[in-house]
Amino acid sequence: MKEFIRYNKITMNPVPHNIYIHVPFCVAKCNYCAFWSVACANPDWDAYTAKICEEIRFWGERLSHCRVPTVFFGGGTPSLMPTSSFGQIIQTIKRCFDLAPNAEITLESNPGTINQQKLMEFFKLGVNRLSVGAQRLDDTQLKFMGRRHSVSDTYQLIHWAQDIGMRVSADFIYGIPGDTATDIKKMCHEINLLGLTHCSMYELTIEPDTPFGKMHLDMPDNDTMAQMYTTIAENLNLARYEVSNYATPGQECRHNQNIWDGDAYIGIGSGAAGRILLDGQWYEQMGNHAHYSPITDDTRAIEMLITGMRTVRGCRLTEHVKNVINQSWIESNPHLVQIINNRICPTDAGILVLDDIIVKMVR
Repeated sequence: MKEFIRYNKITMNPVPHNIYIHVPFCVAKCNYCAFWSVACANPDWDAYTAKICEEIRFWGERLSHCRVPTVFFGGGTPSLMPTSSFGQIIQTIKRCFDLAPNAEITLESNPGTINQQKLMEFFKLGVNRLSVGAQRLDDTQLKFMGRRHSVSDTYQLIHWAQDIGMRVSADFIYGIPGDTATDIKKMCHEINLLGLTHCSMYELTIEPDTPFGKMHLDMPDNDTMAQMYTTIAENLNLARYEVSNYATPGQECRHNQNIWDGDAYIGIGSGAAGRILLDGQWYEQMGNHAHYSPITDDTRAIEMLITGMRTVRGCRLTEHVKNVINQSWIESNPHLVQIINNRICPTDAGILVLDDIIVKMVR
């Protein structure tokens, strides 16, 4: 078992750290959800906010009020949060860190959990990017998945956000029982009509401790899943820049890109995790803000390889990354991986078997 240690020194050369804030509360658990979340009708928002602000103050002191380029509120369902709580959290970040003037501040949301007035309040408090949990554009399928909103709710929320000038992304799920490539082609055309500049397309994964995991569903086979994945790239009016993410050039999620590229980030909240960089040493931070443990340069390099290879631009070939890769295997498999501009990238063929090739790439 790892020995977690608490350090009292403050770094003398702070590097920028992105911030992820976990909001665990949901109206109800969806049938496929295996995330750390709590179905709670009336959470104690005051207690939650106080805890989050305490963690922010802790890390602000520990990291010498470093620059923060992005803040991401994930869940759970962050759009359930009172705007007063959100405002307190943002003000605490501004006091304890150097929040970049152009910081990307993302709020995850579910349709039906936020009205137009509340959305405007979030916008005025700093949210400039909204991530909408649309999942499907069919009411029957939404009900099957355990969603509590309608397609109409999705259209309404997206249009409200677009009208006030927010950057808008939406999440969708494909590969539910009965799905075919033809169905996904139709869904892509419907998504194109929404005018989104970013969306995430996630393959349904069945986890054992979820309602779906207990239903013995007849899922599409691997070949059909691969056909659907290819269909998305061929029919979505957005460019793929990560395994499951598509965007108009320049509209990629900066927060995720920073983390995939190996930048430091703080996880705030019980369900969050972070990778802290203090005086040249990487630390794994899990859950409790006061507990974090050192990780080796090789471990961090492998993490960077795993996340970087999920992106079209690939993983930066730092000296630490070079120390962990199997150069001879890479040179022998140019149809799966390639090196461009000092980055190692997956090819179109490689991205379909990414889990397999990453194992082979590491020495």
